[in-house]
Amino acid sequence: MTQYLPILALFIVAALFAGLSFMASGLLAPYRPTDAKSAPYECGIVPDREPAERFPVRFYLVAMLFIIFDIEIIFLYPWAVIFKETASPMFLLVEMLTFAATVFVAFIYLISHGALDWGPLKRLRPMAPISPARTSESTVRRISPVARDEAA
Repeated sequence: MTQYLPILALFIVAALFAGLSFMASGLLAPYRPTDAKSAPYECGIVPDREPAERFPVRFYLVAMLFIIFDIEIIFLYPWAVIFKETASPMFLLVEMLTFAATVFVAFIYLISHGALDWGPLKRLRPMAPISPARTSESTVRRISPVARDEAA
C-alpha cells in the first residue's frame, strides 16, 4: 500500500491546484460586461440571426460512428501484435470476432437511424402512366429544313 502513496499524493495535489485555480480566477478576474463583449464574434461579421440552439441528431450519430470505429482500430493494433505470440490464438480470434460483431451491430444501428443521410430528403413521385400511343413521332414537333432556314 505504501508504494501507491506517491500517486495518491500527486492526485491530491493536482485536485487542490485545479480547485484553487478556479477559485482564484473567479475571485480575482475583473467582471465588466458590455454589449460588445457579450455579442458572439464571427470573424468580424455582425450576426444577423441567432445561433442554432441544438445540434441535429445526425451530428451525434456520426460522432458515435467515429468513436466506435476509432475504438476498434485502437483495439486492433495491439491484438495484431500479440496474436501469434500467445499460447491460445484461438481465444484471441474468438475475442476479436465477438468485438467486430458488436461493432458491426452498432454500425447497422447507426445506418438504420440515418447517420449517413446528410442530403435533403428524397421524395419520390409516382410516375404518371405513359399511354402506348405516345411516341417520339407524336410528341416532338418536326421542323422541315425550309422552315428552319426561314426562322433564322
